[in-house]
Amino acid sequence: MAIVGYLIRRLLTGIIVVWLVATITFFLFFARPVYTVARQVAGHAATPQVIQEAINNLGLNQPIMTQYWHFLNGLVHGNLGYSYYTGESVDMMLKQDLPPTISLVIGGMVIWLIVGLSVGIISATRARSVFDRVSSVGVLIGLSMPAFVIGELLIGYVFQPLYSHNIHIFDTGYAGITSGIGPFLQHMILPWITLAAIQAAVYTRLSRGQLLEVLGEDYIRTARAKGLSERTVVFKHAVRAALTPVLSQLGVDMGQLLGGVVVVEAVFGLGGIGQISVEAVDQDNLPVILGFVILAAIFVVIANIVVDLLYAALDPRVRIT
Repeated sequence: MAIVGYLIRRLLTGIIVVWLVATITFFLFFARPVYTVARQVAGHAATPQVIQEAINNLGLNQPIMTQYWHFLNGLVHGNLGYSYYTGESVDMMLKQDLPPTISLVIGGMVIWLIVGLSVGIISATRARSVFDRVSSVGVLIGLSMPAFVIGELLIGYVFQPLYSHNIHIFDTGYAGITSGIGPFLQHMILPWITLAAIQAAVYTRLSRGQLLEVLGEDYIRTARAKGLSERTVVFKHAVRAALTPVLSQLGVDMGQLLGGVVVVEAVFGLGGIGQISVEAVDQDNLPVILGFVILAAIFVVIANIVVDLLYAALDPRVRIT
């Protein structure tokens, strides 16, 4: 029952956070002269007729608090507005482009966590060994390589040579999971590796540093003095304590990556939320920008709730009450 009460409180807090973000964003954009707002809502599609249509549809001539109430009412019912530039509702655009981004972020996260934590743990337990020194060089390379460079290298030296020999192991573009697990993996493996290469370097360095610090704690020396095996000391005691800062970083990264994967999406032609958000800024497409900000806030709230639950699972000192 404690976890149910905790989840309810966190969800209520999350709703408040999303409401505050939506409110700040609304007044930032709409508490301005009517014509200015209507012109930005219309984006690059702005003509006198479209501008007047936006004023009428959004009620921009009404008091600002009336507009705000209509905005919140639409938000509660899943109506994020209408893009006059593309001729589509914003919620439909986000629903169409969300699957590639979610697939990229989750798949990349699994790979970078497996690789980053594994290399970091081995490096910490074998500090100053050949493996540790080689992995340190690999971390520096990973941190120094921009995502588009890694993506272009994979396309130029992996995808194209194989494709030229009629070997279709990998492909570009996006194929959803509904098209089959084979085509889905075929389109996603290279983007996952591109995204994971940089993040794995970050998590390798972070997990190595945290684990080295924990291994020097008094209770670790006590556990060894009691005769516990090194494997038990490392994985049952040290790793669990060292993962707490890693989870904190994961919560931050999951929120940022929703809009930060645009480079990977563009290189492999996936589409996705990141790409349409950049296009929306370039097109001055206000409805899509608003929708993306609200979606990002929801994503951050959910990611942090999951991270808090993982805290309690990994660290016995953390209690959910």
